Amino acid sequence: MSMSWRDLHSTAVVADAHNDLLCAVVARPTTEWSDYFRREWLPQLRAGGVTLQVLPVFIDETFQPEGALRQTIRMIECARQITADNADDVTLCLTATDIDEALSVGRIALVLALESAPGVGEDIELFRILHTLGVRIVSIAHFGRTALADGSGEDATGSSLTSVGVEAVALLEELGVLFDVSHLGAAGVSHVLNIATRPLIATHSSARALRDHHRNLTDEHILGIAGTGGVVCVNFFAPFLAADGATLDHVVDHIEHIVALAGVRAVGLGPDFVKQVLAETQPAWCEHAPVRLLGTSLTYLEGLEGPAGLPLVTERLVARGWAEDDIRAVLGGNVLRLFRDHFGPA
Repeated sequence: MSMSWRDLHSTAVVADAHNDLLCAVVARPTTEWSDYFRREWLPQLRAGGVTLQVLPVFIDETFQPEGALRQTIRMIECARQITADNADDVTLCLTATDIDEALSVGRIALVLALESAPGVGEDIELFRILHTLGVRIVSIAHFGRTALADGSGEDATGSSLTSVGVEAVALLEELGVLFDVSHLGAAGVSHVLNIATRPLIATHSSARALRDHHRNLTDEHILGIAGTGGVVCVNFFAPFLAADGATLDHVVDHIEHIVALAGVRAVGLGPDFVKQVLAETQPAWCEHAPVRLLGTSLTYLEGLEGPAGLPLVTERLVARGWAEDDIRAVLGGNVLRLFRDHFGPA
């Protein structure tokens, strides 16, 4: 007899490949970082069954360009502090062994990622020290243009990676850092697929065939990422899922599209829970960046505004008749496999 969806979710590895919670934590006074994380985010992660959490280091425009590297290091230190002060619940993981050990004792495995890496610019040798500090995933563009590549908001330029961007891909592969194509412009994704020699990840991107948005991946790109042995982690941000009225079913539709296209091993979850982060870090009178950069309103999926809603995904997959092993793969097994293969032992 198959287990209930609740039991299935509670016993699965649940990997969230993109949650900007670190932005909300670092916005507080240093002395409040650990307590705020323990009070506001740890209960949500536990309620959602999250066992493996990628923490993006995203640098707000306020710090760019001059303060970007300083804020990057400050956010890494923030992650180190909240981990040290909540050691019974979370572990900052540098290797696959670290991840497995954290999971084995019921701690949430945290993995650091750089989103766009504005603090690096053309000085890609800085990736070496950032790797030493714990960064294990890197993307090289956001919505706009960087010294390494154009983001998806610049798709009209048709730009691929710069020469330094090509060097960055090679260096990151040398370091064993996982390259993230989310936010990269379409021509840039194609370029990376042509030069990459190791698996790739899209930490928070959905399917362009279902929602024609520049932040989503074409079928060709999804197949290419799967062909590297990589994983596409579906984004839950409502405007990326449907033109309007997005629901949980649209999330599952995107998951099923990628599975039908590239196989069940190619899919994960990259929810991009930003509602609380934006509410706590941007004054109400400010124009939210997604509105300006995406030309869309800030809308969220009912029940999936934060990590506590993740069990709903399992419930819906069960309702659609998915096999237990395939659900476990999508919830986190695929991302865990990729991290084990890529990061290696201690």
